[in-house]
Amino acid sequence: MATATAPAANTRVLGLAHYAARAVLEHVLARHGRTFAQQITLRAAATADTPRTPEGLAADVRDSLKADPADIRATIDELLAERLLVADGPHLVPTDAGRDLLDAVAAETAPFSARIWADIPAADLAAAGRVLALVTERANKELAALA
Repeated sequence: MATATAPAANTRVLGLAHYAARAVLEHVLARHGRTFAQQITLRAAATADTPRTPEGLAADVRDSLKADPADIRATIDELLAERLLVADGPHLVPTDAGRDLLDAVAAETAPFSARIWADIPAADLAAAGRVLALVTERANKELAALA
């Protein structure tokens, strides 16, 4: 819950929250022998409105993780080698095993997420969502200017 002594939102506070939540997810992923990058890549393939080509999937993941394209391609190759993704013509799609993995990780992380987000007022979540969306938009603009 927010208090009068809570720090103002800034890059450090945002980073601490991200890494704390990510560490919970990575703990669950480790039980499945998976990495954060693999989960993000597999989820991007599974939730895409239309099947992605390898280049399209890599672009989606790069947009999310801001990772090196070579690292993303290596992650895609790992998922293909482990049959969590397969080629369907020119597209990459999750296998049943890939979808089962995503479902298992979601089920295992759900209780943690419920406790982490519990009792935060809806108005606070809405305000935080607006601020984080704006920060993301501005940071992406700055990153594009650097490239």
